[in-house]
Amino acid sequence: MKKTVLITNFNIKEKADAAFLVADRLAPFCSEIRISSNFKDKIFRSHKHRREFTYKNADELYEGADLLVVLGGDGSMLEAARRAAPRDIPILGINLGRVGYMTELELDELDLIEKVFNGEYTIDERAMLRVEVISREGSVKSESYALNEAVVANGTTARIIDLKLSDNGVHVSDFRADGLVVATPTGSTAYSLSAGGPIIDPKLSCFCVTPICPHSLLARPLVFPDTAHLEIQNTCVREKVLHLTLDGRVTYDLYYGDMAVVTRSKLTTKLIRVKERSFYSKIRTKKFL
Repeated sequence: MKKTVLITNFNIKEKADAAFLVADRLAPFCSEIRISSNFKDKIFRSHKHRREFTYKNADELYEGADLLVVLGGDGSMLEAARRAAPRDIPILGINLGRVGYMTELELDELDLIEKVFNGEYTIDERAMLRVEVISREGSVKSESYALNEAVVANGTTARIIDLKLSDNGVHVSDFRADGLVVATPTGSTAYSLSAGGPIIDPKLSCFCVTPICPHSLLARPLVFPDTAHLEIQNTCVREKVLHLTLDGRVTYDLYYGDMAVVTRSKLTTKLIRVKERSFYSKIRTKKFL
């Protein structure tokens, strides 16, 4: 019997109702269905509590869990990946968002949840980025990871910035642009795609660097092997600070001379697949092609 974490925003009625439907499907197979303690009072007031539910704080929610079930869109999946990857927990995504590219099931496909517990599934293992901020003096200021992308940009101000891109100390190019996106194959269908980057099959071992609105006719997306050691240095004298954002969730300051160093992380995100369909059929369904 599995210990399953059930993630959604129970403050939104439609999502809460969907979560209770999913809980009905999980209950026969789970000794414990964990829910954030933030929603405990709300669930009890709605008389939807069931004996399998346990309520945990953020530090306890994922520890020792066997499965993570996420109801939401790609933003919810990205946040779940940040929590699940360090603990090696597989994720089953159920789409309640607009695109839901990373999710596996729609709400009318809940019968397929049983396949997970019968062993009729595969694991789609996705590469992640390891991102360090290095000061101009050479010290490590911060370290984190991302599933989709790392973005260096100006933040809320729409001004062109100056960046220097290198690979393991070898100068690649200087960019005048609104920013740079370093994307995994998973992230190639997100911000990078909107900035003009290519769609990359997740089976490929590579990163894509896409300039955002470059002030050049020659600046194009660049594809690197995932063994690359990419260094994006803030060379913008005009701006006091730039911003490094990971998966749209976490932001770090990047001062003049600081570098964002991007490499492949040892962590991976494990997505559960119970339907037989190719990468290309999925992106056709999601209207990317």
